[in-house]
Amino acid sequence: MSRSVRRITAAVLASGALVAAAALPAVADGRDHGRGHHAPRPTVVLGKIQYDSPGRDNGSNRSLNGEWVTVTNTGRQTVNLRGWTLSDESHRTYKFDLRLPGRSSVRVHTGVGRDTRHDVYQDRRSYVWDNSDTATLRDAHGHKVDSKSWGHRHHGPRR
Repeated sequence: MSRSVRRITAAVLASGALVAAAALPAVADGRDHGRGHHAPRPTVVLGKIQYDSPGRDNGSNRSLNGEWVTVTNTGRQTVNLRGWTLSDESHRTYKFDLRLPGRSSVRVHTGVGRDTRHDVYQDRRSYVWDNSDTATLRDAHGHKVDSKSWGHRHHGPRR
């Protein structure tokens, strides 16, 4: 074997060892790095929540629709929300049947109304969101995607 061939072979083997050594800490650091069972950060999150309908709580449909929860897709891709749920601490649950385009939101109102791309209605005749409550968003498999709490029991808004 010529000296040039040995040098090239040694250089290739050395560079391979460097690549392997550089990759080792990324796997050995105990984090998943997107490979395996850890789910990526959700792109669908709860946004602004209007839990106390403006004005008097008189039970009218207008007052009921004055309370709502915003669900936002922060990602670029459309997300199929069919089978996803939005619920409160009392387990009053709304089940989605829509696709949420990337970088858009839908407002989930409590009362009765006609669903559009930006507003959907739970078709309820009573209030859902109490002054101290938690909104929980779950995917179609029942996994919690996001939640927000508010009120005196929770010491202010939190996730």
